Amino acid sequence: MNIEEIRFYCLAKENTEESLPFDNETLVFKVNNKMYALLSLSGDSRLALKCNPERAIQLREMHPEIIPGYHMNKKHWNTIDLKGNLSDSLIKELIDHSYELIKK
Repeated sequence: MNIEEIRFYCLAKENTEESLPFDNETLVFKVNNKMYALLSLSGDSRLALKCNPERAIQLREMHPEIIPGYHMNKKHWNTIDLKGNLSDSLIKELIDHSYELIKK
């Protein structure tokens, strides 16, 4: 998925808001005023998503494109390299998972 596809996918989720609270290169998606996705606009093609801690470890072991959250709580956040070989369906599943964790 590219940046625009991810942006549209996130914005289609109920009550999602987007903003640039940190800088002009990190697009943040929130639900209920809490972050569930951070998307790099700087060209390094990275997406940070919240994740269940046990699942986060499994994903990191299975996919080299998924690493502990950069500048985030590494227990609860993963960073995804969008230039890797992850399928669009897996990326959407991970966005959905993050959204649901925060929406609760």
